[in-house]
Amino acid sequence: MPFTPVLHAEWLKIRTLRSLYGALIALFAVTTAFSAIAATDGSDDPEFDLLFTALLGMMPGQIAAVAFGALAVSSEFTGGGLRLALAAVPQRGRWFTAKLTAIAVPVFLVGLVTGGTSLAAARAGMGAAADGLTAGEQLRGVLGSGVYLALMALFAAGLAALLRSGIGALSILIPFLLVVSFVIGDTAGGLTDFLPDRAGQVVLHSTWDGTLGPWTGLAVTALWTAGAVAAGAWSVRRRDA
Repeated sequence: MPFTPVLHAEWLKIRTLRSLYGALIALFAVTTAFSAIAATDGSDDPEFDLLFTALLGMMPGQIAAVAFGALAVSSEFTGGGLRLALAAVPQRGRWFTAKLTAIAVPVFLVGLVTGGTSLAAARAGMGAAADGLTAGEQLRGVLGSGVYLALMALFAAGLAALLRSGIGALSILIPFLLVVSFVIGDTAGGLTDFLPDRAGQVVLHSTWDGTLGPWTGLAVTALWTAGAVAAGAWSVRRRDA
């Protein structure tokens, strides 16, 4: 079967799941609201990062992106959905690629809109201090928001396919993002630069002191995502539906 009809079918599935709509709405609402609340004029603080403060809502908002990716895949493992999908598309790799594409594109687009809106809301709260943000930094922050969120959604999708469970994937990723990454970050030194979330979040900073820059950080996150997706693809190919 050609790829385009498979992708269309997977997009229709996502459109019919209200929980996925809710995840995208939460991504936008939580991120924008948190960025607006966190906005402050901290220009008197030498370590104040204008861009990261403006996009601080991405930290809680990324949970919604992770949930979107995990739930979009795990929905196939309930009610015999995967058996039906593979009966229609016997090429398992093609089906999984279409599923991942149908996950990545909406998260990327919503991430761009969310990044732009959050930045605008934060600039309003920062007042004159926001003038310190250059056009290049703002563009990088918005584009980086979309790419980072899409990568994290795909990371969750790959893990959910490997575990065959959205709950299993979320029970690993959410504590990691909210707790473990911060705890390790305070104790393990430069090694934390290479964690999937911390590496990708460099793109949201005006300045950075670690090993990785904005785009090399996203590349590290992409490598983590590729590993999770490869493991999920192996599970889809090798295990019974």
